[in-house]
Amino acid sequence: MTIDMSMPGSSGLLDAVGKRDMKFFSNSYVLALTGAAGIGGFLFGYDTGVISGALLYIRDEFPAVRDNYFLQETIVSMALVGAMLGAAGGGWINDAYGRKKSTLLADMLFALGSFVMCAAGSPYILILGRLLVGLGVGIASVTAPVYIAEAAPSEIRGGLVSTNVLMITGGQFFSYLINLGFTEVNRVTLLLSMNKTPPLPASSNGCYQRGVVRVPGTWRWMLGVAAVPAIIQFVLMIFLPESPRWLYWKDEKAKAIAVLEKIYDSDRLEEEVELLASSSMHEFQSDNTASYLDIFKSKELRLAFFAGAGLQAFQQFTGINTVMYYSPTIVQMAGFSSNRLALLLSLIVAAMNAAGTIVGIYLIDRCGRRRLALTSLAGVVISLVILALAFTLQSSSSLCMSAFSGSCQGILGWFAVAGLALYIAFFSPGMGPVPWAVNSEIYPEAYRGMCGGMSATVNWVSNLIVAQTFLSIVGLVGTGPTFLIVAGIAVLAFIFVALYVPETKGLSFEQVEQLWKERAWGSHSNCQSLLGAAP
Repeated sequence: MTIDMSMPGSSGLLDAVGKRDMKFFSNSYVLALTGAAGIGGFLFGYDTGVISGALLYIRDEFPAVRDNYFLQETIVSMALVGAMLGAAGGGWINDAYGRKKSTLLADMLFALGSFVMCAAGSPYILILGRLLVGLGVGIASVTAPVYIAEAAPSEIRGGLVSTNVLMITGGQFFSYLINLGFTEVNRVTLLLSMNKTPPLPASSNGCYQRGVVRVPGTWRWMLGVAAVPAIIQFVLMIFLPESPRWLYWKDEKAKAIAVLEKIYDSDRLEEEVELLASSSMHEFQSDNTASYLDIFKSKELRLAFFAGAGLQAFQQFTGINTVMYYSPTIVQMAGFSSNRLALLLSLIVAAMNAAGTIVGIYLIDRCGRRRLALTSLAGVVISLVILALAFTLQSSSSLCMSAFSGSCQGILGWFAVAGLALYIAFFSPGMGPVPWAVNSEIYPEAYRGMCGGMSATVNWVSNLIVAQTFLSIVGLVGTGPTFLIVAGIAVLAFIFVALYVPETKGLSFEQVEQLWKERAWGSHSNCQSLLGAAP
């Protein structure tokens, strides 16, 4: 099919467009792109979940770690530091070199970091490996949603981007499964069954030997196995195309259209190319080069970034990674002292998180991003209040004992676990996928990587703040009041979404760009380009 690649396009981007009725499973090519890009999400989820279990074995092997809480915290948090740096730089890398090369770079960093951790002979080499893995995770957290969104038809874009979140939650579930498996009494038998070898005597440093050959410890398998999906994604991405929108923006129109032809039929293809031409016309005519300062100079970009970054911050401050990082601790706080039972219940929480994300994939392009987020936050507030009440009543032991003759503690413990499950049931379909979906679609092409990287950095910084302060706040004010504080933050998040986050369901990127212009200047004003000078 021949298309005039110089067409000026239409100015009425919010006017009615052609029929958009592509179904989620109707295009295997788009699903293949989404699945390959989503492996980065799996790596992201696996790493955030597996370190809590691996740390138990790292302490056994390195006495310096066992006796030094700062080293333990550094091993855990260095991946978050790397993720912040990776996300901050990953936005620029995405815009300068493309989504495909950014993904390949993330895979190389992740695989290298996994090998370094697996072979680490000291805690400091392990920390270096954690930093490398974090850099890869940070770049992937920016790249995967944008790559998927730019290849996805607008009517199923939200669900496809949410598939990346499903991979994240799936990675977390798998990591909890690994943690649980290695806490069994027969962990040596489990490890040896993977290698199909007879039992080996344990060495003094916690490794297993056959003659003079040492077989790596449990934690090395747990951290090193993450290199496998990174290598798989690297190989797959070599054979997959660059984002068509990035190609078009870089004036490689023929390559862009060749990719789009595999996604759309002939009528829809012409419409999509016209929208691309109309959007890029302003960018090519502008004398401005995209820079980080533009994000704060342009009113439209400020509004978009405020909404996107706010969603990312509230995703963390409403407690999700507190629940995922500390769910074993929360379960034990609820009165279940068995490590095995605590990890088993945490595995169920992770499974619910993944199942809820599947519900979100189904709803996000039907109910819309804004409505889904608001419903999610309303349920989060209710569930956090239930958790707060359960822990507050449980801490009042004299009242509990006198009222229920000793049975109250167990009842309230299960009540707290039910509140935890309710929290996941509400959070995972809405505030889990919505921030990532919205941030992949609300920025113009020239700034999509930059703004996406900055908002992802906000997410990682918020993640680190919550992870480092949650248990301290619990120790200071108690578990019940801590959950009340988080509930209050969720109320603020509800107000924020209601006021500042527009609905983008089914809109093309060009329509979303026009939406921000109208929010900035009014629907009847003579809106200037996003790339134009700010007032």
